[in-house]
Amino acid sequence: MNEYRSLAGRIREYLAELDRVVERAVRFGESANKTGDEAYWDAVALNIHSYYSGLERIFEDIARTVDGNLSQGPDWHQQLLFQMSSNIQGIRPAVLDRTARLNLDEYRAFRHVVRNVYAFNFRPKRLQELVDGLKDSFNVVKNDLFNFVQYLEKLDESDRDLPF
Repeated sequence: MNEYRSLAGRIREYLAELDRVVERAVRFGESANKTGDEAYWDAVALNIHSYYSGLERIFEDIARTVDGNLSQGPDWHQQLLFQMSSNIQGIRPAVLDRTARLNLDEYRAFRHVVRNVYAFNFRPKRLQELVDGLKDSFNVVKNDLFNFVQYLEKLDESDRDLPF
């Protein structure tokens, strides 16, 4: 079961890094509002992109290590998010609840925009909406992930099968 304890440790490390990403996005959003400088909105967009990308890295790690299955195909990002909110009988409980999944889907979609649109096309109003919800989003997801970490850490080291 060392692989599950290792995964739990990686999740904790990723979450600590994501704390910094969220704080930076919020701080840059405040600076953008105070100064009107578009460069701050670009920084907000980049950090929101990093927020979802960091979470997706955690979800990929869980899918590989615990589920033994990482979706393929053009919509694999959406499928991975759905996979994380699903109970997988005999494997694990849901990592995220449905509300968290629906909320994260907004950030996933925005990450796609950041990757495919020129920065000068970002809409500050949309960035503001996303940054306003970022701390709450992260707190919910962080709580779900800490619960999952506790689940991983409680597994009996002598039992190879996950008790769910």
